[in-house]
Amino acid sequence: MNTQTIQKVFTSNAGLGALILRVPLGIILMAHGAQKLFGLFGGYGLEGTGQFMESIGFAPGYLMALLAGSGEFFGGLALVVGLLTRPAAVVTAFTMFMAMTVHIGNGLFVTNNGYEYALLLAVASLALMVQGAGAFSVDNKIAQRLRPKLDNNA
Repeated sequence: MNTQTIQKVFTSNAGLGALILRVPLGIILMAHGAQKLFGLFGGYGLEGTGQFMESIGFAPGYLMALLAGSGEFFGGLALVVGLLTRPAAVVTAFTMFMAMTVHIGNGLFVTNNGYEYALLLAVASLALMVQGAGAFSVDNKIAQRLRPKLDNNA
């Protein structure tokens, strides 16, 4: 991986706003992932979620539940701590865009089982992909430690 790519992954000029967005978004995604993976918070776990996924055309259902749950849970965890925020944001945005395909036929509003909630989570993820983790993140600490090494190699 070249030094410019490494810098783009970890470096961010965002400040406190990124933290304010990252943490609640990550917690929400982790909770949804925990429903799918572990059956927590009223979720159905991998088996039940897999059966649902299969019933709506995402086959094999168990694997799709594992992928969706892992994307939400581990992507959300990465967002909370601000570690590999940009790649995690890509994963969570993709997961939410896939969730939108389930709800798109119901219109926008969540009161009709619409896609507005998944859209909001996807767009928030995309914002973090663009701006990065911000000053208060593990990514920022890594960027600070890598900066002298990358400058010497440039």
